[in-house]
Amino acid sequence: MKYSIIIPVFNEEENIQKLFERLFQVVSRLSSDFELIFINDGSKDNTLQLVKDLAATEPKVKYINLSRNFGHQIAVSAGLDACLGQRVVIIDADLQDPPELVLEMDQKMNEGYHVVFARRRKRKGESLAKLLTARLFYRLLARIASVEIPLDTGDFRIMDKKVVDVLRAMPEQNKFLRGQISWIGFKQTYVEYDRSERQGGKTGYTYGKMFRFALDGITSFSDAPLRLASWMGFVVSGVAFIALIYALWGKYVMHNSEPGWASIIVSVLFLGGIQLISLGFIGEYLSRISSNVKQRPLYIVDETNTETKNQSLNH
Repeated sequence: MKYSIIIPVFNEEENIQKLFERLFQVVSRLSSDFELIFINDGSKDNTLQLVKDLAATEPKVKYINLSRNFGHQIAVSAGLDACLGQRVVIIDADLQDPPELVLEMDQKMNEGYHVVFARRRKRKGESLAKLLTARLFYRLLARIASVEIPLDTGDFRIMDKKVVDVLRAMPEQNKFLRGQISWIGFKQTYVEYDRSERQGGKTGYTYGKMFRFALDGITSFSDAPLRLASWMGFVVSGVAFIALIYALWGKYVMHNSEPGWASIIVSVLFLGGIQLISLGFIGEYLSRISSNVKQRPLYIVDETNTETKNQSLNH
């Protein structure tokens, strides 16, 4: 198998047919030896049936139906475990990332690269709040991450089998694939494009899911929150020491101290807030350690027509 196209889907019934037609036309220009792998991540609409209908008429269409919604990154991981291609493309089903760009990305691969990712110049059809939060997250992550993670990129990319094999061997439960791929290394480059607005349906990426995704990225590739907690402890200790000197000065020199001085309450609340923030940071890291120690399957497959039906149960 020369090419595998991995497509995670969640409530994408309005886009499945259009995506299939465009992808099939594009990849057919590269090779006749390819597979399209749809990973249904617990869709509540007619997405799964539409994919099954495509698979019934086109042997190149494969599907993996997960037992519930495990999240975008886990769904992509299920596709990576099942794919057989020497080159692997990851693309979302909302058609914001143009399938036609795969041709240009593949040309870059022919120049000797192991990973070619797509970098966004513009993002059409997205709210100002989403644009600002995304910009802030990528730039914050770039500053604190232990590896260089490219700015303004998603999971839309093409990789060779060498990279996919390493990804399969990375066991962490809280997946942040673009960070993992950067950590792996090898020769990587990018192509730029203008991201279109969603073709149909509604995005499944709520602000809550985006926050969890951002937290996974930060805690997976940076210990900056733990260092920040330590620095806040030093700063608060310094402020508390100054407040103590001021209180003693007022009591014994100025003789103007008042019983139940309000600053005591302020100090207690401030210290309590810092302690809770610090414990929260530590708790996030501990929860990720706990998830990995349990060694539960990364995902569970309900049904599939791929050749690796039981592979997910070995995680």
